[in-house]
Amino acid sequence: MSDKFFFKGRKEKKPKHTSYGFNTKRSAKSGTEIHPFSLLVQSEVRKLEIEDILTEHHLFAEIEVNESKDENIIELEGFLNRPKTTTFEKMPKRNEPCSCGSGKKYKKCCG
Repeated sequence: MSDKFFFKGRKEKKPKHTSYGFNTKRSAKSGTEIHPFSLLVQSEVRKLEIEDILTEHHLFAEIEVNESKDENIIELEGFLNRPKTTTFEKMPKRNEPCSCGSGKKYKKCCG
């Protein structure tokens, strides 16, 4: 039966939420000192190029040089080529000055 018919209160205590307070177990951001990228390159020259890119963007990585394996810098490319947020110009309201520079109201000129 339901709790509300016989007595006030609940039979079971309300569960405490696991996300209560400061979350210390959150996932850390990749490319930091705590969680560096793991990159694989084929030559020392390429390693120096990658290190220049990392210092330019203030990132950290563990770079392994191995000539027998293919180059693997997917983590770094994914971080650098994130999609940008698109923004649009605000349309002028009817009674604002026109953006073409005529000095008229938008509704009388281009609206």
